[in-house]
Amino acid sequence: MSHILIAEDDESMRQFLTMALEKAGHYVTSCADGLAAFYAVEAIGETIDLLLADIVMPGMDGIELSQKTAKMHPHIKILFITGFSAVAMDKTADTGSPARVLSKPFHLNDLVAQVTELLEKPPESQAT
Repeated sequence: MSHILIAEDDESMRQFLTMALEKAGHYVTSCADGLAAFYAVEAIGETIDLLLADIVMPGMDGIELSQKTAKMHPHIKILFITGFSAVAMDKTADTGSPARVLSKPFHLNDLVAQVTELLEKPPESQAT
């Protein structure tokens, strides 16, 4: 079982993601914005396997969150979810960390498949 940290400001989406990933057998910690997720990374980062972050959030956006997360805990894999995929692709080049982007809307099966594949890959081969 993997530990996934979700950073998503839309409450219904956050609940939807949490339910789907828990049903797939993962342990999930969810946060309502990037700043809360950053505090979670500070507190429990060594136990987190994957950061699943929206890119556009109040407090701290997903890009900044991923950069800070990668500096503190380079073992954490990153998957962005966003409705702004063109912007996301440009910004993820600046993160310094290999990350994937899953564009909204997406099917739960696609999410679970992406998460499973990402978690199964060794750290040096995260990039797509």
